[in-house]
Amino acid sequence: MQNRMELTFLSRAQNEAFARVAVAAFVVQLNPTLPEMADVKTAVSEAVTNAIVHGYAGREDGLVTLEASYDDARVLSVSIADSGCGIRDVATAMLPFYSTGNGAERSGMGFCVMQTFMDAVEVSSVVGEGTTVLMRKRIAGESALCRERVLDEIG
Repeated sequence: MQNRMELTFLSRAQNEAFARVAVAAFVVQLNPTLPEMADVKTAVSEAVTNAIVHGYAGREDGLVTLEASYDDARVLSVSIADSGCGIRDVATAMLPFYSTGNGAERSGMGFCVMQTFMDAVEVSSVVGEGTTVLMRKRIAGESALCRERVLDEIG
């Protein structure tokens, strides 16, 4: 492991933005491309929002824990965990458009968004104990992008 961070915050809606910015500050160490940074921030936003809205059903006194790390292969791992109500059927919850929320307010696309922007998404949950979402993404970074452009130009 190259580096690691952990952050715990209350399940308040305004902390979704805080989590997104905190993980961005951590990921910047890998010199990501702008699209890579946007992907990670979007996925973290969805996972934290799920914890707050569904895990704690809007309660503001629950705790959400964000852990992030990266290794020598530049693989970023981000974990979002809550101790909320848990998910009875993870496979069903991960289907597009499935939502436990009000259909007028929620699209049911949170897990699909995470899967679209990250290389891997794993969800573990126990009813009454909480949910953990583990996401991974390899960060090629700006230096790799520049190297590819040079090779294209000379190749």
